[in-house]
Amino acid sequence: MTKPNNLRSDQMNANTPGKVYLVGAGPGAVDLITVRGAKLLAQADIVFYDALVDAQMLDLCPQAEKIAVGKRCGKLSSAQQFINKRLVDAAQKHQIVVRLKGGDPMLFGRADEELTTLKQAGVEVEVVPGITAALAGAASIQQSLTLRGVSRSVAFITLAQASEGTENVNPNQPISNPSADTLVYYMGRKDAAKIAQQLIAQGKNHTEDTPVQILEAVSTSKERQWENNLGALAQGKADNWFDRNSPALIMVGEALRSKQSTTTESQSSSTEIDDGLQNGKILTNGRRRA
Repeated sequence: MTKPNNLRSDQMNANTPGKVYLVGAGPGAVDLITVRGAKLLAQADIVFYDALVDAQMLDLCPQAEKIAVGKRCGKLSSAQQFINKRLVDAAQKHQIVVRLKGGDPMLFGRADEELTTLKQAGVEVEVVPGITAALAGAASIQQSLTLRGVSRSVAFITLAQASEGTENVNPNQPISNPSADTLVYYMGRKDAAKIAQQLIAQGKNHTEDTPVQILEAVSTSKERQWENNLGALAQGKADNWFDRNSPALIMVGEALRSKQSTTTESQSSSTEIDDGLQNGKILTNGRRRA
């Protein structure tokens, strides 16, 4: 990895091209940004930050010019093409340009569009990963998204469409739900009941009794939790609970069942499940944890 240059822009040759860093800010809490991300903020000449980035995180870059380019569902937002152009222009004027994105840049963060534009313009770019909300959510409720013998797969899903100005679900298209054991929906608040109804109707890995955990503002002081099952979610029982101003995460799957229930079920069926896993070619030791 190329380390960020410690020299400020005014100390560099004016013809030296700058570098853009796509930095993951993490799920919300300021101290959950990576050490590398924090160091880059401290050296940045200019920072373009998302709407979900905590304002206190900008205290990590007091020397930098700070520009808001956030996108929020249903609200006036910066056009992606405009953001792309500003990043290219900034790299012509500054040595260290930080594009600060909520969560991880490579997950539902439009990083591909920015990377493509920067590379086509001949601008050097690097991605600095961050903690995505799903992992922070699992840590918050202290329940793994995977569980030996119960959940061997996880899917991260968004229903948002890549239309400029808004992030909407096309009402004429059915919701596509992967067949993973644990499902984590980003930006699914408006369609929570519909998601549950279709999962129940599909009847594959999920039933009305399948546990559901909804978290808002994960890892922050405003974090809230709603715990029930798919049947209750399908009936719209969470609709009035949601806060429209907070990002929500909907997690579905047996791995999210309360620890007491999970322990009882695991004890009653562990022999059969473990034998099946031991016979597989991947888990040759039979005791490897998910």
